[in-house]
Amino acid sequence: MSNHNLSRRWPTTLLAGVLASALFTTTYAAEEEIYTFFRAEELGYRIGDGDSFNWDAEGWVGGDYNKLWFKTEGERVNGNGVENAEVQLLYSRLIADFWDLQAGLRYDFNPEPERGFAVIGVEGLAPYWFEIDASAFISDQGDVSARFKAEYDLLLTQKLILSPLLEMNLAASSDEKRGVGSGLNDLELNLTLRYEVVREFAPYIGVSWERKYGQTADFARAEGEDIERTTFMVGVRFWF
Repeated sequence: MSNHNLSRRWPTTLLAGVLASALFTTTYAAEEEIYTFFRAEELGYRIGDGDSFNWDAEGWVGGDYNKLWFKTEGERVNGNGVENAEVQLLYSRLIADFWDLQAGLRYDFNPEPERGFAVIGVEGLAPYWFEIDASAFISDQGDVSARFKAEYDLLLTQKLILSPLLEMNLAASSDEKRGVGSGLNDLELNLTLRYEVVREFAPYIGVSWERKYGQTADFARAEGEDIERTTFMVGVRFWF
């Protein structure tokens, strides 16, 4: 089977994975009370060299031990459409206090060509209440990559919260068509300050610094793109 045909089958595979995970989660309905949760970590604009609208959101349905997760993030650059966008659908199992093991599927809609991935990772709270999200991916082309994200909330007052965030992406091999090199691909550091009008809703401001490295930086330079970007952030964060 060609890689092209395999790639075209990923939306169907993704849907099948969702249905299978939902069925698996439903089998625990008699044992666990079912809850729902949704949180938009970032929903707003990044203003600077190439203004963009960014989103980073996740949600789940399930009980204390078993959940079906949905995650999405992306960026729409003004004047150029959607720069990158992805969605993940994951089955999650509690394996320790505050820690979940997650497995499922990810689909990238941009940059071209589109890619599907198998996902396995962990998400939870490290000592001193650092929020950790670490995942490994295998694409439908056999490429292996990983992502690590860490965030911390520092309460300045009961309503004013300062949040540093670190995110990095790595790859075991290069994918020139997507501008991804082997090794460390990119690093992002954010610092946001939010004011919780109520616990569930908080406008924020902040600053973001992004940098590409290695082959990924070389691919970007070849396309005439900047490898470093600093932007001002403004938006809202909410959950329900």
